[in-house]
Amino acid sequence: MNQQTVIKEYTFEGRGLHTGCYAHLTICPAPENFGIRFLRTDVDVEIPALAQKVSRTDRSTTISEGDVQVVTIEHLLSALTGLGVDNALLKLDNVEVPILDGSAECYVRAIAPDGLLEQSEERKYITIKEEIEVRDENTGSWVKITPADSLSYDVTVDFNSRVLGVQEAHWKENADYVGRVAPCRTFCFFHELEALASRGLVKGGDVDNAIVIVEHPVTKEQIDKMCVLFGQPRLSVTENGYLSNLKLHFPNECGRHKLLDLIGDMRLVGGYLKAHISAYKPGHRINSAAALAVTEKI
Repeated sequence: MNQQTVIKEYTFEGRGLHTGCYAHLTICPAPENFGIRFLRTDVDVEIPALAQKVSRTDRSTTISEGDVQVVTIEHLLSALTGLGVDNALLKLDNVEVPILDGSAECYVRAIAPDGLLEQSEERKYITIKEEIEVRDENTGSWVKITPADSLSYDVTVDFNSRVLGVQEAHWKENADYVGRVAPCRTFCFFHELEALASRGLVKGGDVDNAIVIVEHPVTKEQIDKMCVLFGQPRLSVTENGYLSNLKLHFPNECGRHKLLDLIGDMRLVGGYLKAHISAYKPGHRINSAAALAVTEKI
């Protein structure tokens, strides 16, 4: 098939999940063989979305050029990959991509109805000759990239959680990304929130852009503290273990979000792989390491 780009410009705005900074993002058409690149318009620095540019993987994926960063790129890269976009220029006027509703749905619901612009050059698929495996012995996480005729993913998520249990999620190229993967929101555990805030993260987080899982019993004082942290007047815990009056899009929404993240992080190989990617307990650090391992083999 031929390469594709977006048919027009699409603009989004909002706060970043971790920095809390307000930003405007514009997804722009780009020529053949351009790939995916971010342009920090506030400092006029361009950063290609490549594994070699990853500088931080603490609860999101950050790429850098010198001391200029683009934070939390994974949801946007996942959306573009799921839609089939080969080339795009992503203009951003602050440090972090807006979190929006914590998923990739806002992007795909804007772009998908218009379709994509088919370009004159053929898509250049990335192939590998043998299986690549990356493991983290400390966490038990692993990612395997196996040569195949097309791109597909299998993910297993296990947080040893009584609320989540073990969740699996799957996707393959040309399957329904818009309806089955894109709506799945980011998540964290209630007991992590104070530690994340102390590290300067989740400054833009709230129950409208993240699923919060309550694994252990909590007190009213703890709930009140989270109300202050999130700037919410009232929060509660549902019977099934989630903060606030939350309705899941899918029983395995958290597992599907880990799949969403992996699709975005693996786009850092620089294009579309012809490979089957399987992962156990994936996260941004091991995802990015896997993408880098692929680039070192091609």
